[in-house]
Amino acid sequence: MSTVLAAMLLPAAAAHAADAIPAPPVSGGVMQEVRVEGSKENDFKADRATSAKYTELLVNTPQTITVIKKELIEQQGAVTLADALRNTPGVGAFFLGENGSTNTGDAIYMRGFDASSSIYVDGIRDMGSISRDIFNVEQIDIVKGPAGTDGGRGSPTGSVNLSSKQAMMQDAYSGIVTAGSGKQQRATADLNKVIDYNSGTAFRLNLLAQDSGNPARDVVKNKRWAVAPTIGFGIGSPTRVSLSLLHVDQDNVPDGGVPTIGLPGYTSPDSANPVVAKRRPYLNDAQRVDPRGFYGSTSDYDKVKADMATVRLEHDFSPAVKLQNMTRYGKTQQDYLLSAFRGNAANLVTETKAGVVLPASEWTLARPDLRTIKDQENQLLTNQTTVTFDFDGAGMKHTAVAGLEFINEKQLTYGYDAASLGKLAPANLYHPDPNAPFETAPAPKRNAVYGDTTVNTQALYLFDTAKLGEQWMFSGGIRADHYTTNYSGTVLTTATSNPGTPAGVFLPVKLDLGDTLWTGKFSALYKPTANSSVYATVATSKQPPGGGTLVLSTTANSVSNPKFDPQSTTTKEIGGKWDLLKQKLALAAAIYRTDVRNEIEQDPTDLLYYQTGKKRVDGVEISLTGEIARNWLISGGYAHMKTSVTSGKVMTASNENVLSYTPKDSFTVWTSYTLPMGLKIGGGANYVGKLQRGTDGAVGTPAYADAYWVVNAMAAYQVTRNIELQLNINNVFDKDYIQAINKSGYRYTPGAPRSGSLTANIRF
Repeated sequence: MSTVLAAMLLPAAAAHAADAIPAPPVSGGVMQEVRVEGSKENDFKADRATSAKYTELLVNTPQTITVIKKELIEQQGAVTLADALRNTPGVGAFFLGENGSTNTGDAIYMRGFDASSSIYVDGIRDMGSISRDIFNVEQIDIVKGPAGTDGGRGSPTGSVNLSSKQAMMQDAYSGIVTAGSGKQQRATADLNKVIDYNSGTAFRLNLLAQDSGNPARDVVKNKRWAVAPTIGFGIGSPTRVSLSLLHVDQDNVPDGGVPTIGLPGYTSPDSANPVVAKRRPYLNDAQRVDPRGFYGSTSDYDKVKADMATVRLEHDFSPAVKLQNMTRYGKTQQDYLLSAFRGNAANLVTETKAGVVLPASEWTLARPDLRTIKDQENQLLTNQTTVTFDFDGAGMKHTAVAGLEFINEKQLTYGYDAASLGKLAPANLYHPDPNAPFETAPAPKRNAVYGDTTVNTQALYLFDTAKLGEQWMFSGGIRADHYTTNYSGTVLTTATSNPGTPAGVFLPVKLDLGDTLWTGKFSALYKPTANSSVYATVATSKQPPGGGTLVLSTTANSVSNPKFDPQSTTTKEIGGKWDLLKQKLALAAAIYRTDVRNEIEQDPTDLLYYQTGKKRVDGVEISLTGEIARNWLISGGYAHMKTSVTSGKVMTASNENVLSYTPKDSFTVWTSYTLPMGLKIGGGANYVGKLQRGTDGAVGTPAYADAYWVVNAMAAYQVTRNIELQLNINNVFDKDYIQAINKSGYRYTPGAPRSGSLTANIRF
């Protein structure tokens, strides 16, 4: 086609050139100047979200959406989803877990609520509590506000969508090799080859190999390899087909955190009641432990195998009617064992049996029964069809999106005999030995406890964006999700979970739940200019029992108990967006209110549980992304949140009426500038406000984590046409901070100290 077009256009172009430009002299003349002009893609600013459900440019989309492109990710040296999400304020992995349990994978909080179950890959929910690598990601879309109409059940405050790299009609070969602090070793390759131009066939292969430590921690290891091949047919034609595979293999040493002893706000964990225990006031001023110390065992492990196969079909019937169909099968297996701990009064040993205070160097931390294990398999089979079509009606131009989804999700979890996991000897509090012997040798053995869940969902949705003239746009959407959840399993009874049954009994459980969830959103948008908009939006979301964990429970106060109604959320948002400097710089601002209802609360009189709880988040967000001037890029944002429990008991350890693990203020910025000689310099800062932890009756532990600033820097130089060297320095001022804290406050994850990495970016 290219050859035919060139042959057709060449005579006309030559004739036109002959009329417009005098012929050069036959000899001794000067060759005429030829200029070719084109537009360079903005490395930071995206014009659209990747989901087919968002048909308009971002400047005309009435919702807060942050898009993080791979160019920004590469400048920062980010390698995981949690790393990349630091580019949007108020989003992060702030919660370490409850008691002896530690959250695994991407435990993401957004606008006050856990969004871990609302992570998508190419618009399809991604199951499994694993840490996601972004080696095969083109861009990340963070949709804030209820996303129930977009993806079905989910977090009340938003979702995250990872867009996978696809084959393209251009030969391109690149690789990234990184070495740095914490024994960091990582290499990726991105290879794209055009197989046949005439049929639009191309093949792309992304590869990953990593074997790294953690600059903040001893022993902790992140080791993985992955392969992601994709082949595309009909690229650039009306009918396009792509086949994609992804395999990820992880073999990590997990991190259970370090004791909070010695941190601001820490006091003796002994009961204030002298009848119960003797207070140890000297613990109030105890020395802080070394944040690099590892309190687990070198035998701890986190092994993950994830596979994903995707078939995508797209067809343009006409410029006004387009179809997309996607089928995916995914399977994730996680085998996890961690030696966790609780620094409570019983486990923190500082005195002899006779009551003599030991030297601090001899204090120990007992780890009696807190080896936690997860043996879980998740499977997903889904097919979704989306049709986008334009039409005129009622004096307006419409763009509608209709869709149908069939989703089958399965989760199988096994329990283990606690005694078979082994019992570690006590750890020296200030000098833990990860090679410490076991008092009881570990030999993990499954018991009769298990949980087997199957969720089948059929979803139907319809969106419409109507344009009235050049300045008004009205958008609406509605979605119905009909689901059935079948759960069967066996639980081991305890005195608290099953009061009417003797403790230690294996009790079979079979629970079923089915319902239809209706969610919707509506917005009105006005365009003062062609490159700006102001809007108002109201949207809803729902999360049924067991919707986040795929587990149903008979526990009276569990949100997974099928007797309860779905958690219901409504968000109202007013905002504005502006594309500035010839559409190179995007500015957005919004104010919003989110109300979450049907939270479970205990009545103080009859001690029964009812869905009378309500929570509220009022917030303001501002973002700036794109090119300020030639070669000067920026990505930044600020978020302010006022959170409260409007009905129900206060949920923070400090007794403040706010939501836990939610910073009141947060800020992020990254900017880079390319100098004429090819040197690129960049840097940024992240601010996270004070984090209130939850409450569970723990005594003496810090009630919150202090606010902190972290500053990062980067410099890159184009050594040759094909090789660029990049130096990243993270936490330039070596700020000491708490990255995450657990519910009881016994443990925390230290923030990474000053660290550096050197990267070779190779492109052909």
